[in-house]
Amino acid sequence: MREVWWFNRVVKSFSRLLLILLAVGYGCSREAEAKEGLRSQGSVRIIYDTDMGNDIDDALALGVIHALQSREECALLAVTVSKGNFYAAAFSDLVNHFYGRPQIPVGLVRDGMTPEPGSYVKQLVEARDGNVWRYPRKILRPEQVMDATDLLRRTLSAQPDAAVTVVVVGFATNLARLLDSAPDRHSPLDGRQLVARKVGLLSMMGGHFGIPRPEGFREYNIRTDLDASRRLLSRWPTPIVMSGYEIGESIQYPAESIQKDFGYQASHPLEEGYELYGKMPYDRSAWDLTSVLYAVRPDRGYFQLSEPGEFRIGDQGTVELRSGGQRGDRHLTVTAEQIIRVREALVALASQPPAGQ
Repeated sequence: MREVWWFNRVVKSFSRLLLILLAVGYGCSREAEAKEGLRSQGSVRIIYDTDMGNDIDDALALGVIHALQSREECALLAVTVSKGNFYAAAFSDLVNHFYGRPQIPVGLVRDGMTPEPGSYVKQLVEARDGNVWRYPRKILRPEQVMDATDLLRRTLSAQPDAAVTVVVVGFATNLARLLDSAPDRHSPLDGRQLVARKVGLLSMMGGHFGIPRPEGFREYNIRTDLDASRRLLSRWPTPIVMSGYEIGESIQYPAESIQKDFGYQASHPLEEGYELYGKMPYDRSAWDLTSVLYAVRPDRGYFQLSEPGEFRIGDQGTVELRSGGQRGDRHLTVTAEQIIRVREALVALASQPPAGQ
């Protein structure tokens, strides 16, 4: 009997050990799968909020995001448009299609600022070669576009905590409305709680931190929806890194790249958009591209950072970085050597062919 008892103890111990090993192995397998899934998506999860169509740098910046995703450095979760024009959203969808990612959702502000179509988005959305759309897209009518606030809430609620980097290169309208939003079918959290839970960083193009700052200068993105800018900077719960007007002004995207680097495709929306936006040849300030580059490659030495503080809107409508505060906001600075490096990086990324070409 003693031998039987001893044998049963050995069998039970072995079975318990086997279960533990299987559980550990399963856990390691799941962890490896999760890491591999993150690698395939890209390590930086991006929401891109843009006033697409008001300038050409918005379009170039979206191209840079797609190039970085093709290099598995980021994953574009959604595009939200703060310009109140259907064609701005349709063009963003068109660019996503061009780069082989038609599944990326696009949201549009309701009753937003600057409702005029601008100089290139409508033309390229409606462009045909014979009876065929030059640039395919899935958004064909205004009713097909999601509300931007709804898309922001849906996208954030589906992501891991503190995993999302929001890049805003237009007006603060969509993000201010997100902060004001109530719990809904996507999340039981209100907007500010949802941002605090899901967002790690806000990379923002806005303000002017050059010395000296031009007398009376109020940067376009901030002043166009000044009330939303005030609400955003006073209530946003995570760190903000801002690329000021002077950064993009010092880093010009060269016309030579537009003329020489996009010939791999018979028709290219970034090339055509650039040529429609202004009289060629012209170099254009890379304002929005710098916010994208910092968001995805913050540790590559492209920029330096100011001392930490907290952004607020001053009495004259200018952005001020005030000392103290809990958020730890900073703005970018750049040296002459860094300007050269950043320009070279942006040209290489913006002109990179879509994956598979």
